[in-house]
Amino acid sequence: MVVSSLPPGAHDFDFLHGSWRIANKRLVSRLTRCDEWERFDAAGTCRPILDGIGNIDDFRPASGGRQGFVGASIRIFNPATELWSIFWADNVLCDLTPPVIGHFVDGMGELFGDDMHDGTSVQVRFWWSDITTDALRWEQAFSTDGGANWETNWIMFFTRERSQ
Repeated sequence: MVVSSLPPGAHDFDFLHGSWRIANKRLVSRLTRCDEWERFDAAGTCRPILDGIGNIDDFRPASGGRQGFVGASIRIFNPATELWSIFWADNVLCDLTPPVIGHFVDGMGELFGDDMHDGTSVQVRFWWSDITTDALRWEQAFSTDGGANWETNWIMFFTRERSQ
């Protein structure tokens, strides 16, 4: 299949291509009723792969307790289902996580998947929102009760880096 013949959803993540400054707000402890957030800055870059039906990014904290941590996301669009799959890997887990899968509606991306957190089965939700040319918001949340209740545990605020 040629990129030009792909459904419009194949371009949903094109906004992410380029370099970003990322302000992070992450729960110190997940699924423990913790309300303490750690904050740290990171840098990220994203580029298309597979003739435009996917992209890959890197995530590098710039300061704080997360320094030395490196992560990456791989996003792949399935033209048959018109759904995106996102896989995460980092230098702590040293493995690909199970994907979150979903799509965009009215400018907001919502993807879901199943995973484990510290031995507990969780449903994972990613939200992509407030998307403009130069900024966006991403959230991760976990549910242990089939989606009836969600704990948002990581929020990222992206600001595009401009060439000098």
